[in-house]
Amino acid sequence: MKTFQAHLTKEIVSSNDAAAHALYQKSRFGEKVGDKIQYSLSEALFLVEKKKMEIWVGNKKIPQKDLLNKLGRIDKKIQIKYPVFKDLRTKGYIVKTALKFGAEFRVYDKGAKPEKKHAKWIVFTDHESKKITWHEFSAKNRIAHSTKKNLLLAIVDEEGDITYYEVKWIRA
Repeated sequence: MKTFQAHLTKEIVSSNDAAAHALYQKSRFGEKVGDKIQYSLSEALFLVEKKKMEIWVGNKKIPQKDLLNKLGRIDKKIQIKYPVFKDLRTKGYIVKTALKFGAEFRVYDKGAKPEKKHAKWIVFTDHESKKITWHEFSAKNRIAHSTKKNLLLAIVDEEGDITYYEVKWIRA
C-alpha cells in the first residue's frame, strides 16, 4: 500500500485519498465523516509511524520527528495515550476514541466492525505516578457499567511499559 496524505486542520487529521478509504474498509482506521476519513491523533501518529500516512499542514509536510510534539500541543495526554493505543492496535484490537464517555478509548475485539458490534472495554490511561481517589475510580467504573463495557485501566510507567487492570462487574 502506498503512503497517502492526510491534512491537519486545527485539531483534526483527515484524508479523502482512496488509500485512506481502503484502509478504513480493511482495518477500520479512522471514521467516515462525509467524503473523508477522519483520524484520532493516536491513529494518525500510528499510521505515520507505520509509513502508511504523511501529515501535512497546508502545503508543508510535518516531519515524523516533529509530529509527537505538534500533536502534544493539541492533546496534552498524547504521550500517555499513544503507547496504549499502539500496544492495543499492534495486538490486533480495534481502538477508537471514547471522548463522549469521558474516557480515552473504546476497544473492540480483534476483527470487529465497530458499526456492527459493541466495544468490549472502555479504557482510561494514566501514568504510574498519578494517584486517583476512590471517588475517581468509582466514577470510571460507573461509566464502564452504564455503557455495558468492562473497565480497562492502562498504566504507563517511566520506561513506557504498560500494565493493564481489567475491572468486571459480578453478580452475587
